[in-house]
Amino acid sequence: MEAAGKSVCVTGAGGFIASWLVKLLLSRGHYAVRGTVRDPGASKNAHLKALEGAGERLKLLKADLLDYNSVASAVAGCEGVFHVASPVPSGRSSNPEVEVIGPAVTGTTNVLKACYEAKVRRVVVVSSVAAVLSNPNWPKGKPFDENCWSDEEYCRKNEDWYYLSKTRAEREAFAYAAKTGLDVVTICPSLVFGPLMQPTVNSSSKLLFNYFKGDRETVENRLRNIVDVRDVADALFMAYEKPEASGRYICNSPPIKVSDMINILKNLYPTYRYPKK
Repeated sequence: MEAAGKSVCVTGAGGFIASWLVKLLLSRGHYAVRGTVRDPGASKNAHLKALEGAGERLKLLKADLLDYNSVASAVAGCEGVFHVASPVPSGRSSNPEVEVIGPAVTGTTNVLKACYEAKVRRVVVVSSVAAVLSNPNWPKGKPFDENCWSDEEYCRKNEDWYYLSKTRAEREAFAYAAKTGLDVVTICPSLVFGPLMQPTVNSSSKLLFNYFKGDRETVENRLRNIVDVRDVADALFMAYEKPEASGRYICNSPPIKVSDMINILKNLYPTYRYPKK
């Protein structure tokens, strides 16, 4: 039997961002959290079961976002849903439509349809600045804001499949909201770093780790937009709790040069081998 409290569902609960969100929700004391995972009994989800309040107010459910019935079962009776799960390609995709784009769009559609059927009060969707930044037609010098969308044809031409998947999934979310009246809010974080709760290394953290693995002589000194995973969890929580929240929000911080990032790492961990140039 589920603990008393407001029931909310977090998709992909064992992931990097979702784990911190589950921790935050449990810490509030009045949320009963359902987390969808592929295998509730797997050791990789042990960190969730160890969270304070998890024994009384966390329930892990087996669900596949491409299987509508399993999603509908997970969100039934919930007053809020956080759709965090999304495929992130680990390398070059041989069939992006099947491996990346299709699952992102279909998964989002299934979650929204299930939420509408279950009369969920609000759905908060994790998108990405990938759905914002890739737009060659945006006026030069004008800051990117929530009115900017990545150009789908431009993404396709550059084979930026992750950018395309996030853009299409977020657009689909708002199209479904407009059609049905479902209350949907999206958060578009930039590159997410921070402490890992889960036992596996996620894609964004791998990028940071690559700087001190010692297998690169040179790296591009580009600007990186970074946000802390705990701030993303806070943003998702506020987007859900604030009645006035609507539309999409960029979650970001001032940019930092890669050279400055590496200098910070060198000061913290001087024994690693870093790129020379």
